[in-house]
Amino acid sequence: MTDNVHLAAHLKAAGMKQDELARRLNDKIKGLTGTPGNLTDRHIRNWLTGKTRWPQERQRRALEAEFQVPAQELGFVPRSGASEGGGPSSRTPSAPPSSEDSVKRRTFAAASVTLTTATLIPGSGTSARPRAGMRDVDELETAFADLVTADNAHGGTVKLEVRALAFARHSLERQAVGSTAERVRSRLYQLAAAFTGTALWAAVDDRRPDRAQRHLERALTLAGLSGSAEIQLRLWSHASLLASQRPGGINEAIAAAQAARSSYACRRDPLYASLAAARLAGVHAQAGDAATALRSLDQARAAFDRADPAIPRPAWITFYDRAELMGLSALVMALVGRHDEAEAYFHQTLSRLKPQYQRNRGYYTSHMALTQLRQGDAEQACATALTVLPSHADDGPTGRTGRLLARFNRELTTTARRATCAAEWTARYTEREGRRP
Repeated sequence: MTDNVHLAAHLKAAGMKQDELARRLNDKIKGLTGTPGNLTDRHIRNWLTGKTRWPQERQRRALEAEFQVPAQELGFVPRSGASEGGGPSSRTPSAPPSSEDSVKRRTFAAASVTLTTATLIPGSGTSARPRAGMRDVDELETAFADLVTADNAHGGTVKLEVRALAFARHSLERQAVGSTAERVRSRLYQLAAAFTGTALWAAVDDRRPDRAQRHLERALTLAGLSGSAEIQLRLWSHASLLASQRPGGINEAIAAAQAARSSYACRRDPLYASLAAARLAGVHAQAGDAATALRSLDQARAAFDRADPAIPRPAWITFYDRAELMGLSALVMALVGRHDEAEAYFHQTLSRLKPQYQRNRGYYTSHMALTQLRQGDAEQACATALTVLPSHADDGPTGRTGRLLARFNRELTTTARRATCAAEWTARYTEREGRRP
């Protein structure tokens, strides 16, 4: 039985067995403290089953260096009122720390920071590997495309986030081996940024702003090292959405969207320019600037018409087609209060949307239900919203779509609770929420 699914997901994505992880952590502990660690596969098993929920400090630091995320994001839970060794701190009063202990702690903290940074440099776990080449790049490109497919189907999940971070770490490990060619090194940095950007998107979709912010800062650094304008555009677009979710963050959201719109990728390819302009339109609409939003939307449509669909592009932008442009147009119209036009755009989106984009279908359908409700058509709105609710709670929409349905439920209760459809919707929605794990 696996209780700690976060650590298990990292292990699986990295392709590591329990004994291999123990060896790597022991090496990292030696680099940190000067003394090899004594971890075995039994310790790893105890972490995975939840028997040990908060490892010792040096073990946690090694884990954080290995997977490049805080211990809590690896599924570990701090024990309130417990000492490092595991016993309750209330057993005996602790003596004031000596100056020597304070120095040791400061040295340990500084060393852990150095170790985290040093994970970009090959250690004993990677020195035996051959230098990275285009085969490594191709394999990671395939893995990235698989993650994009999973996101399109299911949206941002914790599983997607941790898998993306594990692949980002692997990309960095590969570029740090031997005398890697400059072209390969750049592509590996680009992939590390892309994977971290996917983790960022998953955290944004799941409304985990603290995690998303950490991923954003890391991803922007990696994108700068790669020199990829396309990845930088993608990250600024995600940064805009992240800022727009924060209270008082709309000006930052506009600045980030403008940075995306001004990128070199937009000057080179009209399709990128179209996406960036459509996202900028959405932020202006959210800010209440309808005129600027509609101008940006016109620019997005014009740029889309100039784009050549035959040009090879990265996997992450394959979602942006005519259906998606219609969907983003609908969101802008809804935000500026033109709900009848928004509904028309939503219908066009859903009629054009490809079958594999299940996440977007649920998202836009939920938005259309809200638009219909705001036009006073409660019966049609309920019928539309009910198509998004699954028969089993485990298959239910999460992330942004789940929050849209919650908003629909609140607005229906407030504005049309006496409508004929309201009772059926409330029963189905309440039943589903009650069954959710």
